[in-house]
Amino acid sequence: MTAISQVRNRRAALLSAVCVVALAGCGGGDPDAGTNGVGKLAADKIQSKSVTAASAAGAVRLSGTVVTSGRTYTLDMRLKSDGGSGSVTSKGSTFGLLRIGEQLYLKADADFWNSNGDSGAGDTLHGKYVKVPQGDPSYKKFSGFTDKDVLLSSLLTLHGSLATDGHHAQHGVRTIRITGDKGSGGTLDVSLEGKPYPLRLVRAGGAGTLTFSDWGKSFTVTQPKDDDTVDYGKQLPSS
Repeated sequence: MTAISQVRNRRAALLSAVCVVALAGCGGGDPDAGTNGVGKLAADKIQSKSVTAASAAGAVRLSGTVVTSGRTYTLDMRLKSDGGSGSVTSKGSTFGLLRIGEQLYLKADADFWNSNGDSGAGDTLHGKYVKVPQGDPSYKKFSGFTDKDVLLSSLLTLHGSLATDGHHAQHGVRTIRITGDKGSGGTLDVSLEGKPYPLRLVRAGGAGTLTFSDWGKSFTVTQPKDDDTVDYGKQLPSS
């Protein structure tokens, strides 16, 4: 055997070894090796398992955009079964939401309150946790952003015929992607590592894109101090 043949054989052996280790390219390898196995399931089963995992998780962080009734909301919320907190931005205004049990608070600066119809309230309410009465229209509108079960049940639904759309990754985590009507009905990336949590959702009809993280990581929602709280009774100022 010539020296050139020996070099070629060594290169071929090395390339073969790299292919085995990488389990990718070189015409072989199982993309589901070492995963939780959901990538091998039908799309409807993947969606079902992701919804079950999400429902069972004690907490989640949700960030991104939601378009509803023609209005875009940018969310950064941490949610759990008995409360939630975070921020919402819409039409250039940002406000904080805090829910403890059934009590919802809205926190914003003076410009927010002044721009929403009550120029006399801005200075008084600036930086305060304003109690949102359950009978006020704002309660129904905003409490859903702080309710893990309500929010996820309305979001984690793809429309139309479901199908898988290959293996992907979200922030370094391997995922399997499922689609509704080839993407027009939305797409959902489901984790292939650990529990099959939803990691990224693109909603149908351009209704927003959301990412999910910190599944199961608990956090504390703290009751605001009395000095930082404003109670308007049964109705908020004009908003």
